[in-house]
Amino acid sequence: MIIQLYRSAYSGLSRSVWLLAAVMFINRCGTMVIPFLGVYLTESLHLSIDKSGVVMALFGVGSIVGTLVGGRLTDRLGAYNVMWMSLGLGGLMFIVVGQLQSFEALCLGTFVLGSVAEAFRPAVTASVALYSRPENRTRSYSLNRLALNLGWSVGPAVGGWLASVNYSLLFWVDGCTCIAAAILLRLILPKTSRSSEEVTEQSSPTDSAYRDYKYLVFMIFVTLFAISFFQLFSTVPLYYKQVYHLPEDQIGTLMALNGILIVCIEMVLVHKLENRYPSLHLMAMGSILVACSYFIFNVTFGVWWLVIAMITATFAEMLAMPFMNTYALQRAKPHNRGQYTAIYTASWSIAQISAPLIGTQFISRMGFTMVWWLMVTFCVMAACGFWAIYYKTGRIEKLS
Repeated sequence: MIIQLYRSAYSGLSRSVWLLAAVMFINRCGTMVIPFLGVYLTESLHLSIDKSGVVMALFGVGSIVGTLVGGRLTDRLGAYNVMWMSLGLGGLMFIVVGQLQSFEALCLGTFVLGSVAEAFRPAVTASVALYSRPENRTRSYSLNRLALNLGWSVGPAVGGWLASVNYSLLFWVDGCTCIAAAILLRLILPKTSRSSEEVTEQSSPTDSAYRDYKYLVFMIFVTLFAISFFQLFSTVPLYYKQVYHLPEDQIGTLMALNGILIVCIEMVLVHKLENRYPSLHLMAMGSILVACSYFIFNVTFGVWWLVIAMITATFAEMLAMPFMNTYALQRAKPHNRGQYTAIYTASWSIAQISAPLIGTQFISRMGFTMVWWLMVTFCVMAACGFWAIYYKTGRIEKLS
């Protein structure tokens, strides 16, 4: 019974979706520079913490620019072309940045690196839409997320070992894996072609995603959810260390629990929910579960409560994130899909930058308790927003 359930969850996906997931896995296996960038700047190049923060922030700013520009280019050049160019040029930029020494050069280099590398994200999202069918699109995104999580589990671990040998190896390996992923994409992945609908349909100013005000309101609530969720990887580890005094290996185990559950459960969960419930309802329920996980932090009585909180947050992620992707593309048309995916990706980049800033500022001024209550508030606001959008417009839209 269980074997059949997993077989059903993974069946029906196109060969191209699987090949794209393989490219994503190889690319993310090389994700080594970004997790260790702050340590590299301070320990190897001996920059001050303030200057290191500026360099890392510029990477984040570059990533926002890259996603927006990448979305435009996806609509004009096609997702396939943007993907392999972003991977190839991004790989070269990783190697170049590894050779930079001065603060000014690093600022410029990391900004360009973020812009080039992150143009890949809206293109790959649009490609999943082209390679999948509407009835299994959410599962196709989940497979993509699974490949990403598997790659993330490999990259930082190998990166830590390489950093202990020589930090410059991080940039060479990260760059080479990006270039290898670009070559693999060109060799094994069939080029996406524009659908007949996309060819015949001409864009107009009113088709712009930036004029779709309902979608922009939706993205505000996605950003609130994302800011709350990213606390799991910024302020929550500090909470484990400073409040519970957990050693690093136990903190790592708790964080790894998130990825393990996603790999084992998400595809099956999405398979059971896909096309059966409104996507906005599932996003709202996911937001409520994130709120519950932070509420647990304020009533916790032991380490096992921390495990329960992490499991709750992981199920929230699996409920909400795949269906957010699908909903974003439901509102797009084939010829402006890149714009919609760019806005969606940019909102997550904004949240990734602002989440640690918001969390640490509140911790330094008011303590962890107020941070968790703020995140509960953000999640409840997001849930109410998703439900409000559904009851206003969702009744006439297709289920994801």
